[in-house]
Amino acid sequence: MNARIGCLVVGLFVLGGCDDSSSKGQGFAGLGQESKGFAQVVPGKVFSFPADHGAHPDFRIEWWYVTANLKDAAGNDYGVQWTLFRSAMRPAADQPGWGNGNLWLGHAGLTTRTQQFHAQTQARGGVGQAGVTAEPFAAWIDDWSMQGEASSDLKVQARGDTFSYQLQLTSDQPLVLQGDQGLSRKSARGQASYYYSQPFFRAQGVLKIEGKPVAVSGTAWLDREWSSQPLSEDQHGWDWFSLHLQDGRQLMVFRLRQADGDNYLSGTWIKADGQTEPLQRDEIELKALDEHLIAGRKIPTRWSLSLVKRGLNIEVSAINPNAWMDVGTPYWEGPVRVQGSETGIGYLEMTGY
Repeated sequence: MNARIGCLVVGLFVLGGCDDSSSKGQGFAGLGQESKGFAQVVPGKVFSFPADHGAHPDFRIEWWYVTANLKDAAGNDYGVQWTLFRSAMRPAADQPGWGNGNLWLGHAGLTTRTQQFHAQTQARGGVGQAGVTAEPFAAWIDDWSMQGEASSDLKVQARGDTFSYQLQLTSDQPLVLQGDQGLSRKSARGQASYYYSQPFFRAQGVLKIEGKPVAVSGTAWLDREWSSQPLSEDQHGWDWFSLHLQDGRQLMVFRLRQADGDNYLSGTWIKADGQTEPLQRDEIELKALDEHLIAGRKIPTRWSLSLVKRGLNIEVSAINPNAWMDVGTPYWEGPVRVQGSETGIGYLEMTGY
């Protein structure tokens, strides 16, 4: 695979820039401005399940994404990430055999308090090496898989050279439509995705770390997004939080960092019964408090996050500040702890640093 294609680390948000200078100034990994021939995100979509658990080949990019906050019997903290990305290299890419124009990419991560493990695998579409089916639901790349009932009962597994995990996820709560009934805007200029989540998963399973099995349990969060033109070329990265609060509520907040400093903020307040309220940018106060030097980059690993109208004033801090995903296009991804007016746990992803 040539260097240009190797840079296409995709999902709704492509994970940073590439060394290939030809992609600079075009948004993330060259995807930024070119969406001609692909389906577009428009208001008023009516989601349909199980169909929307599957792939959306008319759109350019999408992802299936799980994070889990876990503990063992001794109370030690762990984090797990499982992600499958699909990127269409051209319109009408979903063709059989070697004529298929989809690129698939898998990321797996496992975080402890002192160690970070990660793996990446790549495939092209059309030959069975990777794909997604809606009914029965299955998402796979090589021997990594996520399958079952996508909203209520999933088995998730992946492995790297020195780690693996197998998790069972269950929930009796409804799916959550993020943003405005599932339309999640990414800038004031109108870029958007379709975005839904299952943030109420309970998780249990086994991690294997350098040959040692560890039984774990905890909470997990599934995200699904798809789009064709998500970001503009002046947006250079994002900070994304998914938080499980102690009282049963959930919170999703993201910040897209813009070149002029007028960063775009959005989020969703999720009640314990699954009802949602979209958060506007003027409701969210987000500030980096501490930075951690990793891979020659200053990464903010402690944050203050306030929703003044809701009386929420918390600090979010990394359980392991060195949770660096040193994959083709590296980024920070790891479990976090919440303290302040509410306590809790969650996940943080940061790209473009």
